[in-house]
Amino acid sequence: MDFCGSLALLVFVLPVLILVSLAIIYNMGWPAIFTHTRSGKGKKPFKIFKLRTMQNPSVGATDESRITKLGGFLRKWSIDELPQLFNVIRGEMSLIGPRPLLPEYDKHYSKKQNKRFLVRPGITGLAQITGRNGLTWEEKFFLDVEYVENLSFVNDFKVLVGTVYVVFRAKGFRKSGEDQKFTGNKVG
Repeated sequence: MDFCGSLALLVFVLPVLILVSLAIIYNMGWPAIFTHTRSGKGKKPFKIFKLRTMQNPSVGATDESRITKLGGFLRKWSIDELPQLFNVIRGEMSLIGPRPLLPEYDKHYSKKQNKRFLVRPGITGLAQITGRNGLTWEEKFFLDVEYVENLSFVNDFKVLVGTVYVVFRAKGFRKSGEDQKFTGNKVG
């Protein structure tokens, strides 16, 4: 289902990806799409595809100051995530699952939080429709584990419908993402 669904979505959004890529190249230069290493199923690293939303780094620049006006728009409406359909087609991701995070976080998860690695990471998930970047790390991981422990087609359908609702309302959006990196659990 992931492969067929991603292929169908990709055909539908390809014109948008092309136009947005041209706008990124015009506004920020090459490349329009970048890759970043994330932890996948079983903590296996993979390169995630995203549309570029930031200027190249300069000395002392914060991530938030590097986000361009176009980049802020792409993030608000989750358009920057569309190239991850290629990750799904390649079998590295699923349409729905816990969001893939940086490998540097791998050593900080509790035993229970490590359950998030029993499934492929997703473009969207239960945490994204529940509060997006307004949630704490602990809340996100609780929802990730909740998703893994209750896998079903019905729950996936609910997340898919919830994603459409959240994206079109830009609910829980924060331009720069999380306030801070995950450095471990506050509570056991």
